[in-house]
Amino acid sequence: MSLTIRDIAKMAGVSPATVSKIINNYNGVNELTRKKVLDIIQDTGYQPTFSAKALATKKSNLIGLIYAGKINVDFNHPFFNEVVTAFKKAVGLLGYDILIFSNEKFQQDNGSYLARCRHFHVDGCLIIAGEEIESAVHELVQSDIPCVGVDIKTVGPNSSYVMTDNSKVSAKVVEYLYLQSIREIAYIGGKKESIIAELRREGFVHTMQQFGLPIKEEWMEYGNFYEASGYEAMRNILQVDSIPKAVFAASDMMALGALRAIREAGLSVPNDIRLIGCDDIEACRYSDPQLSTVRQDKEKIGKLAAYMLNDLINGLTEIKSVLVEPDLVVRKS
Repeated sequence: MSLTIRDIAKMAGVSPATVSKIINNYNGVNELTRKKVLDIIQDTGYQPTFSAKALATKKSNLIGLIYAGKINVDFNHPFFNEVVTAFKKAVGLLGYDILIFSNEKFQQDNGSYLARCRHFHVDGCLIIAGEEIESAVHELVQSDIPCVGVDIKTVGPNSSYVMTDNSKVSAKVVEYLYLQSIREIAYIGGKKESIIAELRREGFVHTMQQFGLPIKEEWMEYGNFYEASGYEAMRNILQVDSIPKAVFAASDMMALGALRAIREAGLSVPNDIRLIGCDDIEACRYSDPQLSTVRQDKEKIGKLAAYMLNDLINGLTEIKSVLVEPDLVVRKS
């Protein structure tokens, strides 16, 4: 039979409240009493329950992980998987565990992320952006529960966000191609409803106009950041009378799909068409040719999100949003 806090209190001849204070390292307890209780805990192997510690400290050391949106990213999405891995390592070192919230049935019954966060006593939430963000996410962000978003502008009384400076993503690509004397550039973007996709599209258009480069609507296609959509978008571009000298795809997965379409058309990368992606996922290093890309610092984004959320939880500072600088990685494509 497992021991309870009351059992330990009875053995030590003190109140359960005193045992709770000692377990959670509160001040105001006599040192002899503290030693007596700790010796009993060690001798008996007593482990306080999660609920007992949470109630005593008002902290659960749990972080809620929410993949937001009616169309959310898969757990195996290369970019977000690496961000979450970095986040998980960082919050683990800070003493937190992660609770992943499902939103499948949850969407059907119009549930509340806020209610579930309160039910599980989470200390804060990491929100990963998807498409068609639910109103329940906005309700949570406007609450007092600390939240940090990745690729979603979570703006609330106790919320912040971290993302790549997406306006610079496209600018770096266009500027590089311009300096290579390449003027005919096609673009494969994400869904127009996506904030991230729109920032990258605006950056592309603005920088093309800045350098006086022609923008052809028939060379502007849109996918969903996955490989199949990049393949279809590239096929559409190749059906136009003239073909571009370069293509910028706003995700590496779409770029890999575009690479397949270019090859099927009997063309060569980079001899006929140069190709640049975005994210710098692991597959870029093993594609043939190796894919040039705009690197998002996934580890930095994950670690920043962890430390920002920890600071919000502990009320250490008023956190502003953080934009991480992207880097152009030139390889063989």
